[in-house]
Amino acid sequence: MKKVITYGTFDLFHQGHYNLLARAKALGDYLIVGVTSDSFDLERGKMNTCNNVMERIDAIRSTGLADKIVIEEYKGQKIDDIQKYNVDVFAIGSDWEGYFDYLSEYCEVVYLPRTEGISSTLLRNERPLVRIGIIGTGSIANRFVPESEHVNSIFVQAVYNPEKSQADEFCRRHGVPYSAVSTADFYAEVDAVYIASPHYTHYEYAREALLAGKHVLCETPFVFKEAEAEELYRLAEERGLTLMVALKTAYCPAFGHLLSLLKSGAIGEIVEVNASTTTLMSEDSDKLDSRYYGGSMNENACFTLLPILKLLGTDYRRINFYSKMKNNVDVFTKALFQYDHGVASFQVGLGVKTEGNLVVSGTKGYAYVPAPWWKTDYFEMRYEDQNRNKKYFYPFDGEGLRYEIKEFVSSILSKDYFYSKVSKRENLVMAKVQEQYMNLENVYWI
Repeated sequence: MKKVITYGTFDLFHQGHYNLLARAKALGDYLIVGVTSDSFDLERGKMNTCNNVMERIDAIRSTGLADKIVIEEYKGQKIDDIQKYNVDVFAIGSDWEGYFDYLSEYCEVVYLPRTEGISSTLLRNERPLVRIGIIGTGSIANRFVPESEHVNSIFVQAVYNPEKSQADEFCRRHGVPYSAVSTADFYAEVDAVYIASPHYTHYEYAREALLAGKHVLCETPFVFKEAEAEELYRLAEERGLTLMVALKTAYCPAFGHLLSLLKSGAIGEIVEVNASTTTLMSEDSDKLDSRYYGGSMNENACFTLLPILKLLGTDYRRINFYSKMKNNVDVFTKALFQYDHGVASFQVGLGVKTEGNLVVSGTKGYAYVPAPWWKTDYFEMRYEDQNRNKKYFYPFDGEGLRYEIKEFVSSILSKDYFYSKVSKRENLVMAKVQEQYMNLENVYWI
């Protein structure tokens, strides 16, 4: 039996893809098709894929041409697959002419002609363009615009700030076409909204945008009450709208791989999670102003809650908070969680500095993510036998916002089920924890 293998992203599957598979199939008796995983695409800086890996696999399977489908997850896998499956021919499109000649050491390499006049790039350019508007013009909004330029099918169309002069200046600085005079004026210009306003305004702006029929990407912290979070999700679901929280760590390649390894038992049963996020701020910062919901918990808790809820779940039995206060806000808070089968803790600070790492302890080893863990491109798995220790490196491009922007756009344009990397339940529990703290439940001063 003569085996042929080919690889691709196969995004927005089209006739050119079909022709390539048919030509590859004709080279032998058995066709293996490698499909790049979502995370591998991100690692390679490929931010413009529109279909997730399962949709792309289904499209290939429906052709009936593939005898076997494998997922390509890392650089160098092609050599491993060729040897593993005893492949005779490696086939790829002629746009890669010469690039894969190194594989000729392992099998025959064939470059197949492309179908002229059609490509995934052309199809992406023909897709609907999501016109997004930004509410708020602070530091994170200034990072959002250049990051959005790395994602297909999105255009920053409008900006709203109650202080019109600030919106005007933001538009001039970033080349945004429209500075809105009111939210009604603003919503008329856009399909989706990115909320980057002060924390205490998130609920009202998100509610207003959803009622106006707009998809919402809201900066962290989402809201401070569980009932408010539930209401916003209900409004989004009733209207078929995407509601997503811009917790960038959840969408980055390294964090996704870390979760996969830990959930697959790489360090055994997880017993403890500890995360720290601290920054030293000027005392006159709005982030330390009680009038604007300032403080360490409100500013940073969502980041540290993410790995805890992902790895130990949302059903904790008890949580205690220990806070150092100054001018009616917490400049440092430590939280301790009790679960049925584990414990967790986090430290957040705006006036106290700690090592900003993440440590996950298990029955067979532990995971160590160095500071700043929330935007890491590197982590380690460590064991009693140090010969088993392994280091993992992944890209973290730019400010990291491009990953969440891509997910937001994909969710809006997806016609089928879309998996959210931060679930509704997780966001509800984050709001619940914030609410518990603000209500002084199990809060102790230090």
